Amino acid sequence: MLQDARQTAHDAPEVARALLAAARLARKQARVRRGRARSPLPRPVALGSGDPDDVLVVVPAVSIHVDSADWEARAQALGATGNTLVAGFAAKFAERLGRRCASDGAVTLHIPINVRTEGDTRANAMSIATVRVDPTRLTTDLRDIRTEIRRALTTLREAPDESLQLRALIPFMPTRALKRMVDAGFTDPDVPTLCSNLGDFGPLVCRLDGTDGELVMTRSIGQRVTRRWLNQVGGQMTLQCWRTGGTKIYITVNAYQPGAENTKPALRELAARTLAEFDLTGKID
Repeated sequence: MLQDARQTAHDAPEVARALLAAARLARKQARVRRGRARSPLPRPVALGSGDPDDVLVVVPAVSIHVDSADWEARAQALGATGNTLVAGFAAKFAERLGRRCASDGAVTLHIPINVRTEGDTRANAMSIATVRVDPTRLTTDLRDIRTEIRRALTTLREAPDESLQLRALIPFMPTRALKRMVDAGFTDPDVPTLCSNLGDFGPLVCRLDGTDGELVMTRSIGQRVTRRWLNQVGGQMTLQCWRTGGTKIYITVNAYQPGAENTKPALRELAARTLAEFDLTGKID
């Protein structure tokens, strides 16, 4: 108990900063809600009586493998780099899925940025860069999204995300209040898509048993996700991308959109259409 008291006293300044950040964020969100009152998002689709709200759902997922040389060549032709093409692909996929802001049709990407330093043992040492882009021109020109990504990174450096400070309040929050805070974070009128570029996987990751792996896959997983929750928050989409050995680009997409055909075959078809729009081919599983 004495150790806990010492830790609490040590963390008191951070907790105070978190309380101030929470107040500022609450005022900011209130202004945003008032500004969007005239163009609200469509309400989530109601569930049929034969489909219980609380049924657990496995969010459909697909994996995509593209030759790295083809990917880089296409990115260069569109005026950007391979990393920018990852974001562009995610935004176009989100558009096809129906994840666009109702007020202006923009697609919003949340891009995790690693901020871990040496000796940093935090579970989630990252910040989130928010990028909003018009998806209509992405397949012919990536310069706009490249500019928006640079602007978002500059903003993040100059004005770090205040919402991350709220983590200092978690030990003091009742479980129900914590759950409401998490749900509020997912219920965003911009219906964002998480776009995570994991970079190059080192040789050790590809040789877990000592031999080169023919295929390396990763995907995000939500535990005990219900249909009720997915409809309440307006669905979700997560895209992860990484490279292995410099020869392949791997992408996984997890997605669920209220009112859509949320099946693996339907998601695979969307993946094929999006690849084709960028004049790319690949293997889709």
